[in-house]
Amino acid sequence: MGGSKRGGWMVAAGLALIVMIGAGAGSLYAMKAGPFKDSAPPVAEKSALSRYAVGSLARLDTPAVLAVAPDHGFKDRDGADVRFSDFRGKVVVVNLWAMWCAPCRTEMPTLARLAQVYEGTDLIVLPVNVDATPDAIADARSFIDVHEPLPMYSDAAFQLPFLFPGAGKMPQTILLDRQGRIRASFSGEADWASAEARALVDAVLAEGR
Repeated sequence: MGGSKRGGWMVAAGLALIVMIGAGAGSLYAMKAGPFKDSAPPVAEKSALSRYAVGSLARLDTPAVLAVAPDHGFKDRDGADVRFSDFRGKVVVVNLWAMWCAPCRTEMPTLARLAQVYEGTDLIVLPVNVDATPDAIADARSFIDVHEPLPMYSDAAFQLPFLFPGAGKMPQTILLDRQGRIRASFSGEADWASAEARALVDAVLAEGR
């Protein structure tokens, strides 16, 4: 066999070997086995409240392991100190918002309607503004005043958004049960006057009756 023919045969054999190795590696990856195995992150367990994660609440987080709301203090309209533990015995819809957050302002009328529907019950809608400057807080007070019956609370230190599951996202809405435990949380704009939001609230209100 001439040198040129032997050289051509060796090149062809080498290419075939590369193809076989590549195919084998691809098979290992597809089977998620061997050195190519990928590791998917564990899926967090959800509570029975996950059935209300529909419609505008499709991204609702409903943890199976319950944690008590953070003990970080904030202020009421008159500057008095407030903590979430002050509302034990009530179901609380906490909404973290700011004037610089357009979705926060957009969803506020739906929170006002939710508060109106449940006025006189064991539900409290608790918006907490996180603007930091006196001018912005004054604007927030004027804004909330046109959304009765919502009260004015303030966390000028801008800490609460980082202490809840949303980890700094805005807006954040968190549902606390009568023991002050986080039962559901939602990051982003939602319709809190919707049928699914009322069903979620009703389910937590019904507990312990």
